Amino acid sequence: MDETAKSHNSALTSWQIKGKGGFKAASFLYVLAALDNMGFIANMVSLVLYFHLKLHFDIPTASNTLTNFMGSTFLLSIVGGFISDTYINRLHTSLIFGLLEVLALILMTIQARFTSLQPEVCSINKGSCMEGNKALLFYVSLCALALGSGGVRGALPALGADQFDHTHPKEAKAFASYFNYLLFSTTAGATIGVTFIVWLTTEKGWWWVGFLISVVGVIVGFAVLAAGKPFYRLQTPGGGPLLRIIQVIVVSIKNRKLRLPENDGELYEMEDKGSSSYVEEEKLSHTDQFRFLDKAAIVAENTTQQATPWTICTVTQVEEVKVLIRMLPIIGSTILMNTCLAQLQTFSVLQGYRMDLQLGSIKMAPSSVPVIPLLFMTLLIPLYDRVFVPLARNLTRHPSGITQLQRVGVGLVLSVVSMAVAAAVEVKRKRHSLKDPLHPIHVLWLGFQYGIFGIADMFTLVGLLEFFYKEAPSGMRSLSTSFTWISLSFGYFLSSVFVDVINAITKKVGSSKRGWLESNDLDLNKLNLFYWFLAILSAINFAVYLLMASWYKYKSEDNNKQLAVQKPITIPESVSKSGVPFLKDPSKNTVDDNEIPSSTGPVVDTAEKDDK
Repeated sequence: MDETAKSHNSALTSWQIKGKGGFKAASFLYVLAALDNMGFIANMVSLVLYFHLKLHFDIPTASNTLTNFMGSTFLLSIVGGFISDTYINRLHTSLIFGLLEVLALILMTIQARFTSLQPEVCSINKGSCMEGNKALLFYVSLCALALGSGGVRGALPALGADQFDHTHPKEAKAFASYFNYLLFSTTAGATIGVTFIVWLTTEKGWWWVGFLISVVGVIVGFAVLAAGKPFYRLQTPGGGPLLRIIQVIVVSIKNRKLRLPENDGELYEMEDKGSSSYVEEEKLSHTDQFRFLDKAAIVAENTTQQATPWTICTVTQVEEVKVLIRMLPIIGSTILMNTCLAQLQTFSVLQGYRMDLQLGSIKMAPSSVPVIPLLFMTLLIPLYDRVFVPLARNLTRHPSGITQLQRVGVGLVLSVVSMAVAAAVEVKRKRHSLKDPLHPIHVLWLGFQYGIFGIADMFTLVGLLEFFYKEAPSGMRSLSTSFTWISLSFGYFLSSVFVDVINAITKKVGSSKRGWLESNDLDLNKLNLFYWFLAILSAINFAVYLLMASWYKYKSEDNNKQLAVQKPITIPESVSKSGVPFLKDPSKNTVDDNEIPSSTGPVVDTAEKDDK
């Protein structure tokens, strides 16, 4: 073996040394997830009341401001995912965006502390009383919080998943539990947030409890994340996943007039030619879907002498694009469920404000109502992971018990049921409120819709995170897991659109000439009809999802094996000068002791290999 190969092997061995990765490394992420979401979720469920009662937004504006903020937060996760796949590793991406999140929370704390920075009461017809420097401070801090929180969510799940090799028999089961316990950490922290912190917020004040405690929690969480660096398996960025996608599209268009070869083996792929250069690359098998993209891999005359990233792509690169295209309908099919989720964080909180909040000697805060699904999830996630998954695994032989898309399907069905139950509960609440306004029904009636949706979220969120991570090309996993948050984002934005459109239409066609959701008095609104509208749409959406899920083709299990570790290749000189990772000159590659290129195949436990 030559010196280049030895050097490369040495770097890999240091990355694989015992003590790195696994649940020991993931535990640092779990602490951050708990502390970060303790404040984040607490603020999310109470901000609609903060906007309405303290900043004097009317109900529709308060609801839409919150859903637009949530939508922006999850949409911006793609920024964190893109940066961590392209420029800096996932740990450093999380820490940088975490600093922005802390600064944004400090600004919000300052505005909540000083009444001089809050707007005075104005005409409610304006929707919002924010203007001038007060509005500037409010929207700057809100946008910074969205970018900071979103960026962290774009990089953090993939950083934790990198600590496990889901293709290695020894680690596959541990990987199957990783996302379950990431969600468990999130819900455990959120449970504390929506009970203890929200209660203190409503009883003691917004600024020093609601926001200041969130600041302290986030700072501690990111300090813990940074302290775990010696234990992490870190991957270097892949060098431009979006560029690889664009190249396939451009080259396939350029080659649109060329005829595809009858033998797929004639399409261009890196081959072993015998050289002193070594690379690691996860190769993907050819599939027959989206055949027009295969034209990007056609080996035309003189290609081997004049090949560049913009004249020919490998089969693996083409298949990466196909995988992403196949994912798009799955993303679209889960958007509506997240629109339903938005209602539980806005209108259902406002419902709770109009209900009996007394629990024995304690008066429950309206914003604490979402603790019901969180408690369900906190109790059910360990049972799911320790009881259901092993039983299902024995029957299906699948590491996760059931496939990721099956988990998502269960969640979509339960979201339909949740919205139907929400409509029925609102009818009961409204009828009782109009009949006897001094003795409203108890807030625990909301527990039915919250509990059902909590179980739905447990299935869907974990299913999507695992699905997008496992199915994504190895150099795009942060970007791919961000698709889960993009679905959430579009769901929140769609909620705002639905509220505005429903109000506009029903105001024109209704006999009362008032929109279903227009009044500040819930008893004058027709929230139950809005819930039924979402339930019917969700049922239709589930039918569409079944078609999309049955059409989806999983990556071949063969691609989850170590297909190309330390294989010598020959690259044309014109291509070796390219900045594209899979076409780089391998002799110029360097691997840090704690990092490994993201285009690598699965990790092999060297200690276990030596035992064998």
